[in-house]
Amino acid sequence: MSAKRVDELTTQLRAWDRAYYLQDAPVVDDATYDAALRELRELETADPSLVRPDSPTQRIGGGVSGGFSEVRHLLPMLSLANARDDDELLAWDQRLQKLLDAAGHEGEPAFVVEPKIDGLALSLVYRDGLLERAVTRGDGEAGEDVTANVRTIRAVPLSIDDPNPPALIEVRGECYIPLEAFKRLNEERLDAGLPVYMNPRNTAAGSLRQLDPAITAERPLAFWSYAIGALEGIEFHSHHEALQWLAARGFPVNPRIKTMTGIEAVREACHAIEHEREALGYDIDGAVVKVDSLALQATLGAVGRDPRWAIAFKFPPTTRTTKLLGIEINVGRTGALNPFAELEPVEVGGVVVRHATLHNEEDINRKDIRVGDTVIVQRAGDVIPQVIGPVLEDRTGNEQVFKMPADCPACGEPVVKNEEDAKHFCVNPRCPSRDVEGIKHFISRSAMDIDGVGEKLVDRLYELELVRRSSDLYALTVDDLLPLEGFQETSANNTVAAIAASKARPFGNVLFGLGIPHVGLVTAQAIARAFGSMERLLEAGAEEIAEVEGVGPIIAEAVAGWCADPERQAEVAALQAAGVTLELAADELPVEDGPLSGKTIVVTGTLEGFSRDEAKDAIERLGGKTTDSVSKKTSYVVVGASPGSKVAKAEKAGVPILDEAGFRDLLGL
Repeated sequence: MSAKRVDELTTQLRAWDRAYYLQDAPVVDDATYDAALRELRELETADPSLVRPDSPTQRIGGGVSGGFSEVRHLLPMLSLANARDDDELLAWDQRLQKLLDAAGHEGEPAFVVEPKIDGLALSLVYRDGLLERAVTRGDGEAGEDVTANVRTIRAVPLSIDDPNPPALIEVRGECYIPLEAFKRLNEERLDAGLPVYMNPRNTAAGSLRQLDPAITAERPLAFWSYAIGALEGIEFHSHHEALQWLAARGFPVNPRIKTMTGIEAVREACHAIEHEREALGYDIDGAVVKVDSLALQATLGAVGRDPRWAIAFKFPPTTRTTKLLGIEINVGRTGALNPFAELEPVEVGGVVVRHATLHNEEDINRKDIRVGDTVIVQRAGDVIPQVIGPVLEDRTGNEQVFKMPADCPACGEPVVKNEEDAKHFCVNPRCPSRDVEGIKHFISRSAMDIDGVGEKLVDRLYELELVRRSSDLYALTVDDLLPLEGFQETSANNTVAAIAASKARPFGNVLFGLGIPHVGLVTAQAIARAFGSMERLLEAGAEEIAEVEGVGPIIAEAVAGWCADPERQAEVAALQAAGVTLELAADELPVEDGPLSGKTIVVTGTLEGFSRDEAKDAIERLGGKTTDSVSKKTSYVVVGASPGSKVAKAEKAGVPILDEAGFRDLLGL
């Protein structure tokens, strides 16, 4: 009976690991997993003969090592040449084609394009289906034996899920730390008073080289398989065939790997991966392009340590170090004092960065960031760069601790601390910086989306007293703009026309643009649908506003207080007089008994014919509700390009999945 139960638990734990690491769809919570693992360990302790080398309990074995022995690879682990732009990628393809022509190959080869994971390369050797050895890449000829540490990584199979495994197979891949796990790790270190790690890649490498496997086990390491090396007892004809075999047998294989023909398709695939980079849950530093045919790979061979049949299309780095020259303060539209870093200019992710966010004084102190520090700067996509933390070993002792000023740097009025959210606030409701930032919020894309009016122009217009409130924008004339630097007759006319066109923006966007505290775009749109007009909202009290779905008592009090302010009422009246939309259009009015009434729909990925907001509006106009999380109560999941893990969750929950064509049918389009 004990042996049967051991088999059951081993099979169950492996299945849970596969769901978690291969399908990104965990099926049990940590407590359930730990309970099963604990039961298995107790059974094995009672009868050691039941312990198998691939048992989940054997992921942490042995004591502290005195070091890592050097092991020669069965086959060299070659490095990759780099292409840093399209021209270098095309030049590589031309060299490749000449070599293939000389070898008598006709036609274009098939390529495989895959994300280049920014981690630590590993070689995993399996004999007769069991993990025998794990070795780092090292110099390509030999690496360090880190088997005991790799066995602690739950994403790495201890055995191959195949009744007839090959006599020997070498699986190559990348050990890495997921971004969310890395963030949690750094938060824990900050709470413990320890310095933060600079990036996931270095942290993964350091974690694998811990002399105590128990320490490695505490680090959130993961693994992607990307190739096969030495083989005995099995044969593959193409790279993608090998990857499919690995995925079917329990190895994590990246879902974004694609096969194609032609360098133009390859180039587009590389840029598509770069475009998706910031949405991934792990760091990549490029895309890898490989000739798919293993026979052609052998024909092409290598030059030095670089294979001729593969190349890395590199992306700009997103993390760099630089000097923190100073900490300045920006006063936002709500009065919050927002510290930001003045940096020695540094290129991060292809953009020269001079400023970075620092959140608040508590965050600065928690990270122990001081003026004069060498700091780690991270930039993700279009998000404002942020300072991750200091490089403590570069400190000289001359660095200065930051302290928030007692008076507002914009108006000189006292500053107060909000204990609830760690922010400092200017007490002056008419602080000029608050007014300027409010206008900048009003013109933003999610609000009035006024083309041709940027933040610098708002600063200049405020300085000249041409615009002191958002409503003043609608009184601007071409003659007002012509004297300003950068304006000519055409540009001035275009700007005035763009301001006038913004009057037609939907009521929900206008409401968001008013800058009511705690009211984001989604909340503003929900309030707009609930009340239908600004006139109706101004008459409502906090209790009625709190009844709107997604609006709690704190937001309701903030909205009611804003609406009761005579100056805010005057601004609304001025916008109304200017002709700005302050009520829902007829086709925006919610349908109480529409075809989608009672339906809850999740939209994930990128749709070609709808923005995310347009899709949600279309659903809600037909009486449906939208949400961001998939559950058994979800009616449909609408899937576009790059949908992420919600598809797997929908499949597991049995929720119907619609592509864009199916979504259009649902909407009756």
